[in-house]
This record gives sequence, C-alpha cells and structure tokens, in this order.
Amino acid sequence: MSDSAHPLAEEFTSLRPQLTAVAYRLTGSVADAEDAVQESWLRLARLTEQERTGIRDMAGWLTTVVGRICLDRLRSAAARRERYVGQWLPEPIVTPLGSTGEDPLEVAIRDEGTRMAAMVVLDKLTPEQRVAFVLHDAFSVPFDEIAEILGVSPANARQHASRGRRALDDAKPPPRASLAEQQEVLDRFMAAVLAGDVRAVAEVLHPEVVLIGDSDGKARTSRQIMAGADKIIRFLAGLLRMYPPGAFERGGPVLVNGDLGFYVPRLPGADGYHTLDAHLGSFAIRDGRIEAIFDVANPDKLTRVPTDSGPGRPHPR
Repeated sequence: MSDSAHPLAEEFTSLRPQLTAVAYRLTGSVADAEDAVQESWLRLARLTEQERTGIRDMAGWLTTVVGRICLDRLRSAAARRERYVGQWLPEPIVTPLGSTGEDPLEVAIRDEGTRMAAMVVLDKLTPEQRVAFVLHDAFSVPFDEIAEILGVSPANARQHASRGRRALDDAKPPPRASLAEQQEVLDRFMAAVLAGDVRAVAEVLHPEVVLIGDSDGKARTSRQIMAGADKIIRFLAGLLRMYPPGAFERGGPVLVNGDLGFYVPRLPGADGYHTLDAHLGSFAIRDGRIEAIFDVANPDKLTRVPTDSGPGRPHPR
C-alpha cells in the first residue's frame, strides 16, 4: 500500500457508518449494504492519484457511488421478489440491549428512518423513488447528482423524490416510541399472550393493527398480511396450542433496528407438538398500543442474531 493510501483508508473508514446507513436505507438488506459499501471502496482505490485529487467532496462522491450501486441492486431484486414466498420484510439489524458499539450497522439504526415501520414503507417505492427520496431527504444529495444516478433530468429526479415523500406521508408510520414506552407495552403484550388473556391482548393492540410475517416458505408464519385484532388474537392463540408449553418463554429481548424486539430460538417438537422455528418479532407502537407486528422467521435473515439472545434471557422489567 502506498503512503498516500493510508490517509485515504482512514478517511473512508470515518465515512463507513454514513455509507452503510445510505446503503441499508436503500436496499433493506444487510448483505447488499455491506457489499455496496465495499464496492465503493474498491472503486475509490482504483482511481489514479490525480483522479482522487479531483474529488472535492469525498463524502458526496462516495454517497453517489453507493447510491448508483444500490439502484442496480434494487432493480435486480425486483425479479427475486417475484419468486419470494409470502411477504417480504427488510432484513433486520439485531443488536443486544444496551449496546453502544460503533459498528457501522449499529450507528445506522440510531436514525429513526431505519426503524422497521419506516423501512417497510420504503420497500413499497419504486427503485427510482426510493433512491431519490432517501438520498435527497435523508442525506441531502443535490438533485443534479441524483439525476445522474437515475439517468433522468433533475426535474424528474425531483418528481421521484416527491412521490416517495408522498407515499411515506400517506402511510404515516408511527414515530419511534421511547424504549421505556416500548418495554411497558411489550411487557403487557407478552404477559397477556402467554396467559391466554384475550381481553388483555385486545387492550394492547391498536384497532388497525396488522401482522406481517416473513418466511419465504422456510418456516411457519402468516403468509398474508393479517389485519385486525380479532384475527391476530386467534392466530396467536393457535400458536400457543401448536407448540410445546413454555416454548415462547424461552426467548429474550433484543433491539431490532434500534427498537425493542423479541427473539425466540428454534425448539424441536415433541409429544405431538410442532417444531417451533426461530422467530424475531418487532413492533410499531402508536398511542401506547401495538399498531404493527413484524415476524421475521426466514432463517436466512436470522443469521446475525447475537448468540446471547437465546433461552434463559429474562424479559426486561
């Protein structure tokens, strides 16, 4: 490595958290985000010394490169999604409770825009709308540069961002509740579900609550979006009868995209009960009640769950 490469690597390392946040917001995939950031480094490293000297804003240049790479990933992902079984949720970023690490992914999820409820809305946008909206509204990339990424005029880039912004406003994902409020709501919910107290479960669910499961057909969860407290209560009651007694009490709390969630490890079936697949649950809370439940059961999206999130972890009090 040349002497000039050392400061370049240091500068890139300092920008990695921002670039990771950009890539994850754009793709909803941890692997794609990390690959995009790494590819941006390779493209930077391949430039000549003269070309690098001509970069006036390194953060802006790298953000644009990451945006272009992610746009390609989003367009190719459309075909993969058509073959996906059931609903698709963004790949969760799971961290232990109380984590204060400086890993780029942990830094990325501190932003409210990476909470699962917001990421789900972003996934409904076209690739062009998502890139334009995220880059401009979240990371202040000028429309001239976004237009170059999209291969359109600045006016069209502005229109893509406007449509993305309008979709987010129409969906109105709830703002991030404090961890204290999340813990209180989740405690009430889990206690009511495990006790089979239908009335108590209903009281903690928002009237417009939805449950979205993600398994790609590799685990048991709802394949269709389930709407309404009555349906979800019956679904949860059925789960308790299907799996061994105490199966769900073996789980523990984790942070899912910066919000409180709950991880339940896999448990083999016995005595006529089904095998319980690993599940990662996270929630959107509005006005002190659960408005959305996100159930990630696709094992391909649970490979990064911290190893200390298994059995025996007490629920927070």
